[in-house]
Amino acid sequence: MSEFWSTMVKRTEPYVPGEQLDQADILKLNTNENPYPPAPAVIEAITEEMERKLHLYPSPTVDQLREEIAEQYNLTKDNVFVGNGSDEVLAFSFMAFFEPGKAIRFPAITYSFYPVYAKLFHIPYEEVTVNHDFTLPVEDFFQSEGGVIFPNPNAPTSVYLPLDQVRAIIQNNPELVVIVDEAYIDFAEASAVSLVKEFDNLLVVQTMSKSRALAGLRVGFALGNPDLIQALIRIKDSFNSYTLDRLAIAGAEASMKAKDYFRQSTEKIIHTREWVSEQMKEHGFHVVPSQANFIFVSHARIPAKTLYENLKEIGVLVRHFDKLPIDNYLRITIGTDEDMELFFKKLKTLLD
Repeated sequence: MSEFWSTMVKRTEPYVPGEQLDQADILKLNTNENPYPPAPAVIEAITEEMERKLHLYPSPTVDQLREEIAEQYNLTKDNVFVGNGSDEVLAFSFMAFFEPGKAIRFPAITYSFYPVYAKLFHIPYEEVTVNHDFTLPVEDFFQSEGGVIFPNPNAPTSVYLPLDQVRAIIQNNPELVVIVDEAYIDFAEASAVSLVKEFDNLLVVQTMSKSRALAGLRVGFALGNPDLIQALIRIKDSFNSYTLDRLAIAGAEASMKAKDYFRQSTEKIIHTREWVSEQMKEHGFHVVPSQANFIFVSHARIPAKTLYENLKEIGVLVRHFDKLPIDNYLRITIGTDEDMELFFKKLKTLLD
């Protein structure tokens, strides 16, 4: 550690993202990216914006994009906050709604950025042990001291929590903010956005990186009552009024309007996920029931770490988390049908 580092820097344990290997022949199934390109209208909008307006600052309030998102969910723009990817939105949310010294709760198996933010902002936390099948013990999230956050579907397990159970967590933390992180919700049964008008203490966070194929643009958003949204805006404007650039705004607006394309590409991924899940079972894998754009699997005979290393040697990247109790599982992103056929061809050589 450097003698010049602040105490904040010294207590950080940074998030470790999935490997990004710059090799053309790699089958990349480790970072839950969308295998399909964004809607053609997105490229057109970005190109047009790039050609005429880059000399001007973007909108600090991003009203038009907020209105597009609000229309999608039958809300108003005052219910919408946008940021530079959902990770930034989550970081702002930790600062806006969780107090140093008051313990928040999140699952013990969850998105690994949560403990990073908690340590960074001096927020104590309690990790709730998940059930043996990776479902959440809902009552263990009741009456938190400082607030609650969890992904739905959960990461990296892919397990979805039904809305009646989400509702129960919100109802049993009436004076605290409950954040539902819905990065993968468009591949699942239903969003908690339907509860936003009912509960003032609910904040739903989503991203355009997954279902809308805009991981390279970095656009995330939060949905909640106007009081919560104003808190996020105050935090943002205390750091940087221009968190989204013009190209990201233009592309995100076009993506929200391309409803048919969005629906079709999402349905293709869900269809492929179901086919891949059945194929994995036939190859001797246990497959956790998934409502995300990835699956979480373990093999009865071959350790996950061995499979991960052997797959990497033959040009396939999947995600392995080398920690208990998920150290014998692999997270595999759903690609195109052609991607997954190639995956099974390569996997078969290892299993044989």
